[in-house]
Amino acid sequence: MRNLISPLLGLVCTAVLSVPAFAQQVDNTQILPDAKPGECYAKVITPAQIETRSEEVIVQQASERIETIEAEYETVEQSIIVKEASQELTVVEPEFSKDATNIQVKPATKSWTTKVGTRTLPASPDAIEHIARSGVDTDAVETGGCFVEYYKEAQFDVEAEQVMTKPATEQITVIPAEYETVAERVVVKEASSEVVDVPAVYRTQTESVLVEPARSEWQNDCGVIERVDNATGEVMCLVEVPARYETLTKTVLDTPATTKNISVPAVYKTVQVERLVKPASEERTELPAEYATVEKMVKVSDPVFFWLAKGEAVDEDAQATGREVCMSEQPAEFESVDKVLVGKPASTVSATIPARYQTVQVERVVTPASENRIVIPARTKTVTSQVEIAPEKVEWRKVLCEVNMTPSVITSLQRALKREGFDPGPIDGVVGNATIQAMEQYQIEEGIDRGGITYEALKRLKVQS
Repeated sequence: MRNLISPLLGLVCTAVLSVPAFAQQVDNTQILPDAKPGECYAKVITPAQIETRSEEVIVQQASERIETIEAEYETVEQSIIVKEASQELTVVEPEFSKDATNIQVKPATKSWTTKVGTRTLPASPDAIEHIARSGVDTDAVETGGCFVEYYKEAQFDVEAEQVMTKPATEQITVIPAEYETVAERVVVKEASSEVVDVPAVYRTQTESVLVEPARSEWQNDCGVIERVDNATGEVMCLVEVPARYETLTKTVLDTPATTKNISVPAVYKTVQVERLVKPASEERTELPAEYATVEKMVKVSDPVFFWLAKGEAVDEDAQATGREVCMSEQPAEFESVDKVLVGKPASTVSATIPARYQTVQVERVVTPASENRIVIPARTKTVTSQVEIAPEKVEWRKVLCEVNMTPSVITSLQRALKREGFDPGPIDGVVGNATIQAMEQYQIEEGIDRGGITYEALKRLKVQS
């Protein structure tokens, strides 16, 4: 079977090399196809598709031949301007005057101020905020309005309170314990146990161990049955490799190591012991707490700070802090500037200068030059060219090989060919010359691709591969 495949692949490769390359080859075989175990694939070259086209090409474009006819002239006298009329302008200088004006360099402003000694300084925003909290609308205060800060001291009351000078306690009297002497057998060494080691017991056991799991791998020597057009000769098959096991002999723990306990009895001795007849006790007597009455100052209210308009009546217990804030106005500042004003702008006075003329001899056109155009038609030629429609491609194609061409598949194929009227020889599950010839006759009659036992032929014959 393998001897039938090799000559077919050689013929396909020779046919591919004879096709000229018009564009860069497209290679779609960088990644192996997503195959199942038992499938085979061949790397196949699909030649570029070429189309022959005829085209009319212009070898000489249409043109014109021009014959010129010279112009005819006559000589006449003509008066021409040698210097055009113009205007002469005289400049009249402008007249100026001076005027003094005041320019405001700083606008009038209003601000809150306070006096520190002889200096007037800006009032702090904190003071303005306290004035507003005292119920004054600071935005409506007129210039010259002043406010004075007052405060009222914190208020205290005297309260009497009983204070514990000595807490309640207890007085304790101790009564000692009473004993009697008796003979008593006591343990001088307690009962115990000793731990003895018991060694482990082992046995020998054999076991089958997996050393290499089952897997699928690509192989390139798989015996292709189908003749593939334009194949490169490189064929890959995904083959299932069974798992591999080894028998191992190993020592297994039958009974683990352990220990056992041996009891050791206690040791006793008779001694004189003082036994408690009546335990020690106590008597408690309560002593009451001692108190004293003291007077203390309790704050009734915190100190209060507030602002009033200057001259406004105030409570007798309020005292001024000495802080005073007033709304002051700073007048605008002006600066005198001398301006130069234009009394009469600059101007010009124009005077007309007449044009100058001269008489000359002029050649006047009687009949203008002309041309006579003669059309020369274009010349064309029919050119035949080959145009590439699709580039050459290399791709994987599923093919039949020894891996997936089982005797049952061959037997089904031979029966299908015989059913369709083509003699495949004996129905024996072996691909012989009679089976190959019957397949080729079937492919010719059906008008499908030829080249051995193809998947397309099996599909048409309804043979499961």
